[in-house]
Order: sequence, then structure tokens, then C-alpha cells
Amino acid sequence: MDFYQIKGKNPLSGMLTVHGAKNSVLPILAATLLASGQSTLYNCPELTDVSITMDILRELGCQVRREGSTLVVDASQPTSAQIPHHLMQEMRSSIVFLGALLSRMGEGQLSYPGGCELGPRPIDLHLSSLRALGAEIKEQQGMLIAKGGNLVGKDIFLSIPSVGATQNLMLAACGAVGTTTIVGAAKEPEIIELQTVLQKMGAKVWGAGSSVIQIEGGYPLHGIEHHIQGDRIVAATYLCAVAACGGDVTVQGVSTQYMGAVLDGLERAGCHLQMGQKQVRLQSGGKLQGISMVRTAPYPGFPTDAQAIFMAALSGGTGTTMFEENLFDSRYRHVDELSRMGANIQVSGRVAVVTGRELHGAQVNGTDLRGAAALVVAALSAQGESQVTGLHHIRRGYERLEQALRGLGASIALVQRT
Repeated sequence: MDFYQIKGKNPLSGMLTVHGAKNSVLPILAATLLASGQSTLYNCPELTDVSITMDILRELGCQVRREGSTLVVDASQPTSAQIPHHLMQEMRSSIVFLGALLSRMGEGQLSYPGGCELGPRPIDLHLSSLRALGAEIKEQQGMLIAKGGNLVGKDIFLSIPSVGATQNLMLAACGAVGTTTIVGAAKEPEIIELQTVLQKMGAKVWGAGSSVIQIEGGYPLHGIEHHIQGDRIVAATYLCAVAACGGDVTVQGVSTQYMGAVLDGLERAGCHLQMGQKQVRLQSGGKLQGISMVRTAPYPGFPTDAQAIFMAALSGGTGTTMFEENLFDSRYRHVDELSRMGANIQVSGRVAVVTGRELHGAQVNGTDLRGAAALVVAALSAQGESQVTGLHHIRRGYERLEQALRGLGASIALVQRT
């Protein structure tokens, strides 16, 4: 079993560039299925989730190859509309292929998606929205059998601003007759980037970034070239690590306009920030102060993906902070592991109260992507040595995390055991 061996209390300094956003590249790869031609995507990180998405495209008959951080997808002649069960089970976001398959192939067959265990995340909203466009979707023994050769645009009202449901509708609506209006759409930067990609392909899509998105379907789509935006959650992870350890680090390659809630939290906790359009410099004395409240919410609120990471940084500081998790039921699974390191965190339902104090090294295990990254942040700021396992979760969303941190002066080694 692989693990990180981490010796804490090393201040971090230097500069690093954030790799492409996982939450952007995955739906954009699904969107390449819509284009009858070759698409070239730049700044695509080497993550297990990206590799799985590439395998899905290959199963559908697309030609896919990686050249460094560039992915080339040729979807000229897809040959299948069925995604194997084992690939669907690897990640939650695989469900976005349903909209793409209905749009390009007029049908699709896939199982329910897997991914991190963060509590109930039903796809009912995805299915009901696609059915509203005219798709026929049957559920048979855990499989979704979908037909959508006659999709027709209409007004779709989302009860919650679901990122995945918004993306699925955007992709499906490109193959529908007429105009689809999504009311209550998610506003995340990744939605805006998907719109940009679809527009480059020749689709008529507008409104992303607001709660109303419109798609005029029926236009032939072609291959494109596109540079994936930097990963705002990865950037938040590095910034939280510096904030907790102390030091002076510049993170570049990410749009700071999309990180407002996290940057505001770090500033209120005592960090000094200097921001440009595509970079942020953070200086910290290494002892964060508790802040009044952190409530996770859909963008532009505090991102649920950064909750565990920010909590880990505050755990080794001073003062008290109350967290309220409003998106997922089981997103405090990292709390027990932080407690092994001496963290003082009390959980009641959706609320966690963190009282900062000195952390110490321990053997801890990450059980989901962001929870595992949070344990790395805590270990970097703790007294003594820690071992962090569950690295397969980290590899879903961070490209060579240990190398990037070592470049900033962290004492972190990847130990590989057979």
C-alpha cells in the first residue's frame, strides 16, 4: 500500500503553476463526443479520473491519445452507445455521458455511477430533466436504457442548481430540435467553460454563469482546440497548506475571480494576499485564527470541495470556527482522522465546530478525494511525522501532489509498497 511520509512544521515558499481543472476537463471530454471531428485539449492533468474518461470514449469508438498534457480526441465515427459497468463505477461524473450519448447517438446504455462516498447523491434530477426533453429512460437491474432520437427543446426548471444536471442538459440540448431553457442552472466556472467549448464547436449556447442558460439545438458540431482552465480547488489546497504551515508562495495559472469565497476565508484567518488576474501570492505566519462561520453553498458560495481542506488548515491554528455543510450528508468523514492528529472538532448533523490547537503526527487514512488532501494539509502543519494512506483518492484529482509540495520545501515522500 502506497502512503505519504510527511514531516510537519516546514514553512513553504516559492512558486507553482496549477494544472488543469478536473471538474472542467471531464465534462469537456464528454462534449468531444458531440463533434464529428478531432478535438485537441491542452492542460489536461494526468489523473485517474481523466484516464477513466478517456477509456469511456474509447469504448464508444472514439480515438483518444495523450501527448504530455495534451489530449487528442477523434469522435468522427463513434461505434457504440454503451458504457461498461466497471468504468461507470469509478467516478460520479461519468453520468454526464448520458446527455452526450442522447445528443450524438440518440441512445445510451450505462449503469448508475460510482465515485466518492459522500452520502446520497441521487441522479433523479438528471433523469427527469432529460425525460422532459423527450428521452425515454428505463431502469433495469441497475442499468439505464435510454432512447432519445426525437429530443425537443423546452423550458426545464431545476429544483436545485445541480452542476451535473446542468451539464447533462446542455449536452443533450445540443441534439434537440428547438430551444431549451434551463432555469435554476448551476453558475460554476466549469459550466461557463463548457459553454465556451460548445460555442467553439458551433453550438448556440448562452447564459452560463447566470441562473438561466439557453441552448438552440440542431446545429452540426465540429472539433476544436481548447486550453483547460486551472483547477481552483487544487489552488485552494496549496494555499491552505501554506496558510497552515507558514511561508510565502505564489500560485499561478488559475483565475482568482473564481476563488473569492476561499480567498476571503484565508484573509479573515490572518493571511496576507496579493492577487492578480491569474495568480495569487499568500504570506502566512503559520497560525491561522478562527473565523466566524464557513457555510458551503453552490457557486459563488464557499465550495464544498474546499471545506475539508480549509478545516484542516484551521484545526492547527487558534480560536473557534463553525462549519456548516449544506451540499452533502457525509462530507465530515475526514473529522475522525483529523482527531487522530489531535484536532478538536465537534460534529452535530451538518455543523462542525473546530477549536484550533497544536496538531501532532499520526497514521491517518483518506476515504475520499478532498478528505485525503485535507489530511496532507494537516500533516504538513503538525508536529512530528505522519503517514497518510488512501492515495488512490488523491490521484483522482491531484497530479503528483508530493512533487509539487516538495518543490515548495515540504518534507513529503511517496513510499511505495507492493
